[in-house]
Amino acid sequence: MKVFIVSDMEGVAGIVKWQQVTGGHAMYEEGRRLYTGEINAAVRGAKAAGATEIVVMDCHGAGEGWTFNSLIPEELDPACEYVVQNEWTEYTAFLEAGVDAALFVGMHAMAGTRDGVLAHTVSGSSWWRLRFNGVEVGEAGINAALCGTWGCPVLLVTGDEAACREGTALLGSRLTTVSVKQGLGRFSARQLPGPRARELIEAGARTALADLSAVEPYDPGSPCEILVDFNTSDHVEKYRYRPGVEITESRQIASRAEDWWTAWRQFFF
Repeated sequence: MKVFIVSDMEGVAGIVKWQQVTGGHAMYEEGRRLYTGEINAAVRGAKAAGATEIVVMDCHGAGEGWTFNSLIPEELDPACEYVVQNEWTEYTAFLEAGVDAALFVGMHAMAGTRDGVLAHTVSGSSWWRLRFNGVEVGEAGINAALCGTWGCPVLLVTGDEAACREGTALLGSRLTTVSVKQGLGRFSARQLPGPRARELIEAGARTALADLSAVEPYDPGSPCEILVDFNTSDHVEKYRYRPGVEITESRQIASRAEDWWTAWRQFFF
């Protein structure tokens, strides 16, 4: 069984401040340790469930050389391999070869979610809203669509309660979720201690992988229209001459294609 672990930092237990997820800050090193611990818990659960190949893809943009490179390699469970990519959603080789299931660890809620800890979508400074064929999604939705492009279902989402709720709304009630904190606002939460959070994530991964058919691979639909609303009008200008991309409003672009992956690549890369 091949398992893809897709990870982000903001949904990790113990993390509530930008300084914990931003490379170069003193608190970032604490965040990295907490982050790597939850990834390792998912790896242990996957291995216990019978996974024979486990690949971890770090999807956290921490800034500078830490972007998509926030986990601590020396502390990573040796049962897995990991990817450092240059651009988010760039690495698809593992998916293209055929993957049985994806586990999402440390997810956060989409921009504007009141009880979402560090909630944002792609860029907290520029993106306001993202929709796939009219359905509002966050980063878990982007990663799910990426996996679904190659028929890989997402069976587990861990993070705060808002991220778990968002995952279930998008992927269905049979999705396994593990909430490690309850958002009290964007920068505060009631949380589980790290050891307990890791226990639950390991058990959740093992449970999720017991039924590979529990969740269908996510497909936003074909043809596909991706709408991105930005916070300010200047952000649309760089898309003015992109084939397949239209500036539809002063702060909005639309990318349209026959499938999600084509529509995504038209503007994101």
